[in-house]
Amino acid sequence: MIKKGLKVKILTGKDKSKEGEVIEIDRVNNRAKVKEINMIKKHIKTTKEKKGGIFSKENFIHMSNLRLIDNQKKVKKTEVKK
Repeated sequence: MIKKGLKVKILTGKDKSKEGEVIEIDRVNNRAKVKEINMIKKHIKTTKEKKGGIFSKENFIHMSNLRLIDNQKKVKKTEVKK
């Protein structure tokens, strides 16, 4: 199961075979954001509080296009003694 903070490998798309860390998950739509993968340009309008311009940010990727490569929660087997 893919969770926030785990390392994944991209299987398809423009960032194929790149690796990154999951930073956000959308369980309803089965999508995840990976750090510095699937970057898009976002045009922001100038307001009184914020300066506008063109910013790059990560976009969501469908979880079927990701493969888990680092499982931080390793399960230890316990021995059962009779």
